[in-house]
Amino acid sequence: MKLTRLIPMLPVRSMPDSIAFYQKLGFTVENRNDSWGWAMLRQDDCRIMVDQSINPHPHAPRSGVLYLYPDDIVAFHAQVRAAGISIPDLETTFYGLTEFRLDDPDGNRLWIGKG
Repeated sequence: MKLTRLIPMLPVRSMPDSIAFYQKLGFTVENRNDSWGWAMLRQDDCRIMVDQSINPHPHAPRSGVLYLYPDDIVAFHAQVRAAGISIPDLETTFYGLTEFRLDDPDGNRLWIGKG
């Protein structure tokens, strides 16, 4: 047996607000169910699910981190800034990756980097 795919599902307060945020990062809606408050988002081979129904404590802080690996970190950083999201400058970490970090509207952490 082998695993063939991993898709994180993030608990969110507002599925439409989360979709709008992730679209600024370049994701598109692959599937959506408004009655559940759920959506599958996709960018190339990467997928993320956002779901209101699994969020029993909408004001609790989030502790998950998604690490995204674009093929061109400089271009992706510029794309996110051009979409109007406030992000820090790129930096090189002690472990040798060039990256930047941000939070989604629900406090889920996104680290975006390239080695």
